[in-house]
Parts: sequence; structure tokens; C-alpha cells
Amino acid sequence: MSRIGKKPVAIPSAVTATVDGQTVKVKGSKGELSFTVPEDIKLEKTADGVSVTPRDDSKKARAMWGMSRTMIQNLVKGVTDGYSHTLEIQGVGFRATMKGKDQLTLSVGFSHDVNHTIPAGVEVKVAGPKSDVITVTGIDKQLVGQVAADIRGSRPPEPYQGKGVRYKGEYVFRKEGKKK
Repeated sequence: MSRIGKKPVAIPSAVTATVDGQTVKVKGSKGELSFTVPEDIKLEKTADGVSVTPRDDSKKARAMWGMSRTMIQNLVKGVTDGYSHTLEIQGVGFRATMKGKDQLTLSVGFSHDVNHTIPAGVEVKVAGPKSDVITVTGIDKQLVGQVAADIRGSRPPEPYQGKGVRYKGEYVFRKEGKKK
């Protein structure tokens, strides 16, 4: 039995959720999102919220049960609060700039600038005294996390001097350099 899957997803009063077959649509103050659950899962809208149950006792149905409930919970949190990732750039001369609303340019020690196109539904802001703090916000958890991971992947922090793009609060294991 899935401990997570057993609990119904609570729907706040400011959010409307509709269940149409295998699709859940959630609408809130920040926007609208939808998710289609696998065929092995049955959806019901109850007084407690949206309940998720497996159709049979197969291994796949049990595996999708908790995941489907969590995906619906992420939709509800996304349309009410939204998601955010903060990235920090460390290194001498490393900086980020925005060109318009959908183009992020990173100067991170390469002979060229690294450009990232920002997809619709995600907002990126550059701040900090040296343009070294990047904030990625949006309502879709997967999309916000993927954009943040792509930005970090352009220059991950290296272990010797710690230079690169890292998540805020990320610990970088430092190594000792070579000895003479």
C-alpha cells in the first residue's frame, strides 16, 4: 500500500480542480495546469479533494499510484504558490545578463558567451551586486527545475577553486591541488 497514494489531494478554496476521465485540470491564481494520469490509475473528485486509487494490484499500478498523487499535488502547489530555484555564479569575471525576456547570456570563463533560451511559462531574473544571482520562477515544477539544471549545466562548479554556477546553498566538495 502506498502511504502517499492513500491520502487525497486537498484542494484549497482559491483553486478549482476538474477531473475529466484520466485528466486533471487545476486552475488557480497563478495559472492553469493539467496532468494525464496513466491508465492503471483511477481518479475521483470527492469532498476531501482528488483521490487516486490503482485499478488493480499489478506492480505497475502500484508504482504509478504514489507518483500520480504527487504530480497532482505539485499542480495544486504550482498554481497557488509557484516554484523557484536560485542559482549563484562564483568566479572572477563570471556574470549573467538578460537580453529581452527570453534570452539569458552567461559569461562563465569560456572564449564565448553561453546563451539560454527561456521557455514560455518560466521567468528568469538576474540580480546581485555583480549580476551573479539568477532566480528561475514558474508554476510548472518540472519545467522550472529543468531550466535551472540547464543553466547550472553550462558551467557546473569545479572542485578545485569552486568556480561555476551552483544552486543556492549547494555544498561543493573541495579538493586539494597538486603538491610541489
